[in-house]
Amino acid sequence: MAGIEEAVEPATRPGALPDWVAVVVTFLCSGAVLVLEIAGLRLIAPYVGITLQTNTAVIGFALAAIALGAWSGGWAADRTDPRRLIAPLMVAGGALVVAVLPLVRFAGSWLTGADAGSVLLLAAVAVVVPAALLSAVPPMVVKLQLASLAETGSVVGRLSGIGTLGGIAATFVTGFLLIAIFPTSGILVGTGLVTVLAGGAVGLLLHRRAGGGAGRVPVGLFVLALAGSLLAAVAPTPCEAETAYHCARVAADPERETGRVLRLDTLRHSYVDLADPTHLEFEYVRAIAAVTDAMTPEGQPLSALHLGGGGVTVPRYLAEVRPGTTSLVLEVDPGVVAMDREQLGLVESDELRVRVVDARVGLADEPRGERDLVVGDAFGGLSVPWQLTTVEALGLVDDALTDGGVYVANLIDHPPMGFVRAELATLRAVFPHVGLLARDAVLAGDDGGNVVAVASRQPLPTAAIDAALRGHGLTWRVTDGERLDGFVGDAEVLTDDHAPVDQLLTPYAAPGS
Repeated sequence: MAGIEEAVEPATRPGALPDWVAVVVTFLCSGAVLVLEIAGLRLIAPYVGITLQTNTAVIGFALAAIALGAWSGGWAADRTDPRRLIAPLMVAGGALVVAVLPLVRFAGSWLTGADAGSVLLLAAVAVVVPAALLSAVPPMVVKLQLASLAETGSVVGRLSGIGTLGGIAATFVTGFLLIAIFPTSGILVGTGLVTVLAGGAVGLLLHRRAGGGAGRVPVGLFVLALAGSLLAAVAPTPCEAETAYHCARVAADPERETGRVLRLDTLRHSYVDLADPTHLEFEYVRAIAAVTDAMTPEGQPLSALHLGGGGVTVPRYLAEVRPGTTSLVLEVDPGVVAMDREQLGLVESDELRVRVVDARVGLADEPRGERDLVVGDAFGGLSVPWQLTTVEALGLVDDALTDGGVYVANLIDHPPMGFVRAELATLRAVFPHVGLLARDAVLAGDDGGNVVAVASRQPLPTAAIDAALRGHGLTWRVTDGERLDGFVGDAEVLTDDHAPVDQLLTPYAAPGS
């Protein structure tokens, strides 16, 4: 009848892939890119740390590679028979997913550090080329499946949706499942080899259906995948174990038979003497211990909450010098807790308990007014996790403390000390009495490193803390009052709505400083 269009089934283009193959190829290639993005962040973290900049670099380069691949793939599909390119691109992309593992691990030996150059270059090595190659495949599949302009919308929409679903599935499966079960090396090698094999199978299918040069894959690409797998097996790795959050290892101290160092990514995170809990190697730990020594009479037990576990050095110290002290440690990384138990001699009891939970979540569960001491020593990469630095978080700390309780926190920064000044300003918005423990060079703006902040509702025992610092062999001093006013200046107060911790932090001293 005139004026009524007859509905027709979309035509099938001669030489097109079977619909289910087109779906699988699009789903797989899009998913592999997201697996690479997530695993790539963990791959570079041992060399440049986990910071907002690291996340930004990996995500940014992955998006740039997806855009470049989609654009160039569509351009090439209009000028060359896609049947000649789909399989080689899948095999090449999969081979390079495998190859980035040894490339990053060898390159990481020269690109260690949180400076922008190292972060950007290592992130680019980890994701750009394989992600771009795999992202070029979906537009080629679309072109191959199109039979007429009348079905452009349905074909493009369907395959675009399938690609997005592949990325979503890969994101959730990798983040919630694969990383909990397999090391990063296994995830990358497995993803790459699956993509290579799928590319080879698609190549055979296309060659049988179309003949000629369709589906042919250079043998060298399969050799690259094999070589990458072999190099991945021998590439140096700084990890003894890959935890849910870190590349971790425990190293023996060559100068102290019972000394052990816990390294997380780029940092010497904790030092534990297996035979002597009172041996405190790091200066900032001695500064924290000095505060606990000055709080109450010697030997008096405390109720302590520890935000961040690491090697559980301070809780062990308190258990030794203040028998009867009860400590609850909030540690987000179950892998670190496992290493504490297996290699660092951690024995839990009614007096020393460990809860695997984000410290902000654990703080919210704390009863009000029961803790004599809260110790903040949680680090994600080089900085305190932002959610523990804000007015709202410190309000929860204040709620957990008794009227005479003390909050003591390990911070790190370098000139101009923007993060430390902001955190001190934030502490002062919550607590009436705040002090800073640091070396004179830090206070003068000539140096940086670890400092310790201390806060309480009651006046701080500064003379006792100074004496305890000297007793621990430190030349640090307590700064409060007008001198602290001058140090803090007009620094902003951090809130849950605005806490640019990574941007305020200067992770390393400037050359020559």
